[in-house]
Amino acid sequence: MSQVLSGRNLTLALPDALSSYPNSTPQQRGAAADLSYGTLRFYGEVNAYLVKLLEKPLSNEHITALLLVAIYQLLHDKADDFTVVNQAVEAASYAKPRWSKSLVNGVLRNFLRQKLVLSQQIQADTKTNEVAIYSYQSWWINKLKIQYPQTWQSILTTGNTHPPMTLRVNAQKTSAKEYVQLLARQDIAASQVGEYAVILEQPIPVEKIPGFADGVVSVQDYGAQLAAGLLDLKAGMTVLDACCAPGGKTGHILELTDVKLTALDNDASRLNRVESNLNRLNLDADLQLGDAAIWQANQPFERIVADVPCTASGIVRRHVDIKWLRRERDIVTFTQQQSLILANLWQLLAKGGKLLYVTCSIFNEENQQQIDHFLLKNHDATQLPLTLTNENHQNIQLEHGQLIPNRQHDGLFYALLQKT
Repeated sequence: MSQVLSGRNLTLALPDALSSYPNSTPQQRGAAADLSYGTLRFYGEVNAYLVKLLEKPLSNEHITALLLVAIYQLLHDKADDFTVVNQAVEAASYAKPRWSKSLVNGVLRNFLRQKLVLSQQIQADTKTNEVAIYSYQSWWINKLKIQYPQTWQSILTTGNTHPPMTLRVNAQKTSAKEYVQLLARQDIAASQVGEYAVILEQPIPVEKIPGFADGVVSVQDYGAQLAAGLLDLKAGMTVLDACCAPGGKTGHILELTDVKLTALDNDASRLNRVESNLNRLNLDADLQLGDAAIWQANQPFERIVADVPCTASGIVRRHVDIKWLRRERDIVTFTQQQSLILANLWQLLAKGGKLLYVTCSIFNEENQQQIDHFLLKNHDATQLPLTLTNENHQNIQLEHGQLIPNRQHDGLFYALLQKT
């Protein structure tokens, strides 16, 4: 927790922290992860309470983190108040200085006594302290107000919910309808939301998902599953999946159409994950290690997926630390990188070919604005309309290529370009 607030990615900080406790049980590690994610998800709100409870900020980052986690539990967790306070005080007894134990006890008991009053004060500060209300940085909130004047509040609220666990059914092995029936026979509640997408009512460990090990299904967000269908694929085509890791779109393309696919990524360890996923699905692709901004090929491709690096602002419910790690200036860095990748990949696209530009961002600078700049510079490029023909996509909220995040899918952006 304290490491993330100091600027470190949660996916790195959490495993390192847990490695200090080699004898911890899977349940204890799972609980630690839940508390870390939950506290960061509502950090703006939780921190607002802590600020009001303290006369001045604490210099001890570990005690600060402990109090934040405890207040999160008292606000959002199902554990009873007595247990939360006692466990927090016990944890503080191992810390230095020795007065930490009494401090934690006093702050938390004061919180319980004043909870209603503090809540009213925070709610009254909405106009001046929206960070506490929505649990995002102020620049993020203001940007969404401008870019999404009708839906900014629902976007923020959705980002603070738990993400759905969505599966992609392998069309080579079964259908979504048949797989939902299979789950029902095993008392696993689920519903079909797309041609290949199935959302589980309750998340379960990957190893317990029926058919996962045999390649019957993969874990992939419903919104991300649209990519393969938007490419207008035909058997035998040459396809490049750039920035492909962890391989969700790679696998889906190969499940649907017999194409000659090259999967490119600049991270060797992530490329290994792609290979592992393809092996599980019993599929083959030409895996290439390289930077999509400079990588070259011996022949042009008829279809290219450009799943470019971005702020990941559309998937914050899966990566809660992003809300606090990102800086507004990061958008400029990402847009520059995206521009370089687009320019290079366009040279690899055959005449008449199609390139699908994808981000998991909701910021316009990385999305349609990026495409508009590209079209001004490349007169042989035309942006095509996006067509979702299957009736099962009726719940998709697609506004000018932008998927508005909701309870069924993340916030992604798609733009289909053709070389004329």
